[in-house]
Amino acid sequence: MLARLAVLTAAGAVFVLMHALGARGLLIAGAGLLGLVVCAAGLWWFLAHRGAVRLLGALVALAAPVGVLILFTQGGVWQTALASSLCWGAALTCARAALRGARPERPVRATAAPRPQRPLLIMNPASGGGKVARFGLVERAEELGARVVLLDPEVRTDVDALARRAVAEGADLLGVAGGDGTQALVAAVAAEHDLPFLVISAGTRNHFAMDLGLDRSDPARCLDALTDGEELRVDLGDVAGRAFVNTVSFGVYADVVQHPEYRDDKAGTALSLMPDLLLGEEVRWLDARIDGSTLASQQALLVSNNPYITPDASSGSGRRLRLDGGELGVLGVRVESAAQAADLAVRGSQSTGLTVMTARRVEVTSAAEEIPVAVDGEALRMPTPVVCSLRPGALRVLVPRDRPGIVVPAPPVDWRRLLGLAFGRSRRTPQGETRA
Repeated sequence: MLARLAVLTAAGAVFVLMHALGARGLLIAGAGLLGLVVCAAGLWWFLAHRGAVRLLGALVALAAPVGVLILFTQGGVWQTALASSLCWGAALTCARAALRGARPERPVRATAAPRPQRPLLIMNPASGGGKVARFGLVERAEELGARVVLLDPEVRTDVDALARRAVAEGADLLGVAGGDGTQALVAAVAAEHDLPFLVISAGTRNHFAMDLGLDRSDPARCLDALTDGEELRVDLGDVAGRAFVNTVSFGVYADVVQHPEYRDDKAGTALSLMPDLLLGEEVRWLDARIDGSTLASQQALLVSNNPYITPDASSGSGRRLRLDGGELGVLGVRVESAAQAADLAVRGSQSTGLTVMTARRVEVTSAAEEIPVAVDGEALRMPTPVVCSLRPGALRVLVPRDRPGIVVPAPPVDWRRLLGLAFGRSRRTPQGETRA
């Protein structure tokens, strides 16, 4: 039903344009597409150049959508454009719901977990702008029987050695209130000793906590797992022997985060470096061997612990459908001109500038003997080739039974499959999935 409704509302969006406006319907569609292309080209000039060209790019990127709005308003077609857009939005909503219902994702299976007797929690008071103190995490954890080690932000601490010492002293659970980079270091020790691991969402973005369904607005709720928890078995990424829970980045982003000033001025540092990293002398071309395939001459590569359903993993808005799928997600980007930027904006994952794949093993090479790598946001340098792999089900994660962040992200819209669901014969597979 939802699949048919999605197709009908999509057809309605086109019908509104063609029937109400005739040739002017083509004007609306053409103007909208042209505005998107020009805006993308302007953004490319803004990012890849300096001086007058950068200023021109900013003006073009801002003027393109404004010009489209003025054209719609003066032409008296804005109401129809709005109606068509609403129909298209409804079509996408129904399409995603239909595809999600036709092949629901199997959630990570939760199992009963005994209450830990000697939990050890490592907390970074500087993480997330001071969330440890703001939410009273130390006091709450100690009330629940946990031993807390509070890191000194002014002193560089070997978190790996700290976790290993806690295991040697009899800790039966390891946990972290901090960023994803620290989470990964302690998670590796927990996985090595087959101990449960507790994630406390006290970092800035908390990607891993989000995909576990944890409450990112109140990290104190994560501590409920100590008294009323259940256990999940999830995958753990590995890059050159170092664990990661979210992503490993190579190329442009990895180069940017190497600079110390990035922590205090992310946008300014990125804008200052982008022209050289995209087109200048500092361009770093990367090649990757992805299982049996070769991906050559990429400006940026992102390898993730299970694939994200959108290519926006680094911003925090992307989500993973699951954390126990046993596959790496791979995203490659190569854009060298305004035309290619426009093609990427219009065609998305179908663009030649964007490659989206999954793999069991990824080997990244470069002309350089050593390259910058960002592991869960942490700036490192590693000798080439750099190998990424996955350890399926290696990590036992203790989570609260009540997790308000559990959602099933909508899958990307596949119109061919949607048409099959809407008008083709469907059958039930032995696993209960609906197949066209």
